Amino acid sequence: MLSAVERKIEQFVIELDDKEVRSLYAKLPVGKRLRAKLILRIAGSSLPVVKTAAIVEMIHAASLLHDDVIDDAYMRRNKPSLNALYGNKTAIMLGDILYSKGFFELNNISLDVAKLISNAVTQLSLGELKDVSLSKAFNPDKDAYMKMIYQKTASLIEASAGAAALLAGKPKVVFMTYGRNLGLAFQMIDDLLDITQDSATLGKPAMHDFVEGKTTLPYIYLYEVLDASGKEKLRSMHGRVLRDEELNWLKASFETHQILVKCYAQATELIDEAVELMNAQGEEALSEIAMEMIDREF
Repeated sequence: MLSAVERKIEQFVIELDDKEVRSLYAKLPVGKRLRAKLILRIAGSSLPVVKTAAIVEMIHAASLLHDDVIDDAYMRRNKPSLNALYGNKTAIMLGDILYSKGFFELNNISLDVAKLISNAVTQLSLGELKDVSLSKAFNPDKDAYMKMIYQKTASLIEASAGAAALLAGKPKVVFMTYGRNLGLAFQMIDDLLDITQDSATLGKPAMHDFVEGKTTLPYIYLYEVLDASGKEKLRSMHGRVLRDEELNWLKASFETHQILVKCYAQATELIDEAVELMNAQGEEALSEIAMEMIDREF
């Protein structure tokens, strides 16, 4: 069924009637297609469902293009990012084109689906802005961080599940709760992998998030348990390239205070709730997708 989504995305891009856009889009790496998988699993493979999945993946691709520019990221899935190859202006404009085409095609699905997805894109954009703001200084506020990852990551996954439920005549709120939990857990696991995985697996230096200025959940929890001098040391390391001894101190501190275990347990709790919701609906395939979120290496 994912192949039908890929063909529909290709059709949407061809309809733009621009050779440069077709060439640029062909260079984008194909990701996990998590949002499309969710939509197809919930709602089947009718034409409106396939179109919705394709639109959501185009919107997600657009957000990643903008994200790479914002983060000065020059690698995406172990390959040079589009902004690295062609510059920030080209990456931003391709993102805008994909967003615009996605919104245009939403009008051909249904008003309710269009409202749900477009609101999520507003939330996503607000999350991007909040991410930039929170990266200006060390952020010890867990609530601010959780709101940001809901907006930036979970909102579109939540809306994907809700849109699919609308198309399938299934209970929207239940499936949106599932999608929200999935999105939050997905980002929390990403935060952990940035610390635990090696550079080759990540496609970027390990602990790069903190160097970029992002105070993710493990660093917030570590800050909470450190003494005054430890807190000051952690703050002083924020947003800069770290020396080997500083990286080693971070790793040892995470281990001593069992920070990564705590973060993993919180993500698992969200997934357990999502699995319980889907099992109650007889949606075992969706429960399996949820479990994959906490068992992945990247």
